[in-house]
Amino acid sequence: MSGFSFARVAAMMLRYTYLLRSSWPRLVEMAYWPTVQMLTWGFLQSYLARAGSGQSAAGRLAGTLIGAVLLWDILLRAQQGFSFSFLEEMWSRNLANLLMSPLRKSEFLLSLMAMSLVRLFIGVAPVTLLAIWVFGFNLWSLGLALAGFFVVLSLFAWSLGLLVCGMLLRYGLGAENLAWSLMFAVQPLGCVYYPVSVLPHWLQFVAWSLPPTYVFEGLRAVLMDHAVRADLMATGFVMDLVLFVGAVFAFTRLLEGARKAGTLLQTGE
Repeated sequence: MSGFSFARVAAMMLRYTYLLRSSWPRLVEMAYWPTVQMLTWGFLQSYLARAGSGQSAAGRLAGTLIGAVLLWDILLRAQQGFSFSFLEEMWSRNLANLLMSPLRKSEFLLSLMAMSLVRLFIGVAPVTLLAIWVFGFNLWSLGLALAGFFVVLSLFAWSLGLLVCGMLLRYGLGAENLAWSLMFAVQPLGCVYYPVSVLPHWLQFVAWSLPPTYVFEGLRAVLMDHAVRADLMATGFVMDLVLFVGAVFAFTRLLEGARKAGTLLQTGE
């Protein structure tokens, strides 16, 4: 088999792009839920800011809500964008064809990561502009801090996406709900809308074992204390690398298990 080919990666991305272009409801759905979430929590933020107008701390706390909502959507859409592109192959019964083609596993995974970024941009970028217009909150003004948040969240999302795809390979569409539900199990322990300190002491150790926790704690540090916590981002990034390597290993083992169990040809709807 020939070496790694970016042409094959580009071909896979082109395939997924055609799928998106052929269905306008898919494009609308990508932006629909981030918009609904941003408006719902944004209006709640406005209410809390007014209620706490005489207390500057309360006002600053309210201001972190919409930033947390937008970063949560980045995390969620990156994971779902990765998993949904994989699911497209299972729904169309095309997965076995891809695995028998010259397409390498690394090329396939890179194309899934690239398409998760495309889906993420389509879904979240317009919402960040809407947040500026409606609520005066500019996520892009976070600058380098936002870049750090984005990298840590994306790597974690891809790690979970790899695990989901491995489970789908091994157990078929019976594991499909993981693509929608798994990230929501992370939300309460990732401390998206509140600091780690509000958790019971024994749960705080669990929270600090999740890379997203470092992002949302970093967001609150930027917005409330005007401090960029590079130490939090570095810790989250290192943890992400370990998780990503483990996810690649798990995906490889689950793929081998699927081949041995003969489930690769039984993955359609």
